Parts: sequence; structure tokens; C-alpha cells
Amino acid sequence: MSLTVPNDLLDQARTGEIDDAAFVACVRDSLPYAWSLISELVKEREHSGADFADNQVPPPSEEARGQLLRCLASDSMRGALERHFGVRLAFQNCHRVAVFDPAATKALAEFVTPRAQILNQKPELVDC
Repeated sequence: MSLTVPNDLLDQARTGEIDDAAFVACVRDSLPYAWSLISELVKEREHSGADFADNQVPPPSEEARGQLLRCLASDSMRGALERHFGVRLAFQNCHRVAVFDPAATKALAEFVTPRAQILNQKPELVDC
């Protein structure tokens, strides 16, 4: 299961739409490794002023890796985090998350090319 959903949020979803803040809180509480990593990258990018900040360190455990994969593989979770943090997210392999300034369209376009994916491959990441 991707998220641990509180009963009140589940009831709210059954009767209508839920707001982003409630959904983001559910993601934060359910996927603490993914939340922490993305939050730190957002801070790093804001502090540096760069077009993007990315993570190149594999997750510390399979549980952490699973959290990251679940979070970034879900369009709804990724979209909610992008809106919450005011960034664009991109993902390569099992761990290379990048947080982009929304105006950095050229940097994002380069990051998501097949060439960038190929250049990011390393033998130790084959089974990540």
C-alpha cells in the first residue's frame, strides 16, 4: 500500500474532493523518507539559486527506496508535491530525484532526455 490514510481523510474522499493540504499531509506522514529527501532538495535549490538540485545517493534501505518509487510513480502524489513546494520534480533510476525551478525548462528538458538517462547508468545501479 502506498499511503496510510487516516479514516477522516478516507471518509472525506468518499463524499467528495479532498484538498491538497490534507493529501500532502498524508504523503508526508506515510512516506517520510521521500518527503524528507524532496524537502531537503527544495531547500538546497532555494539556497543555491540553481536551476535544480538533485540527489545522487542511493536510499539507505529497500523500505526507503520503495517510498521514493511509490511517491514519484504516482501522478497524484508527484503533482501535489510539485504544487506544495512550487517546483517541478524529475526522476531517474531508483534514487536520482531532481527538484527544478519551474522556470528552468531547458535544464528540466535536458535532465529527462534518453541521453541523460543513459549517462546516469552505473554498474552498481543495475538492480536498484
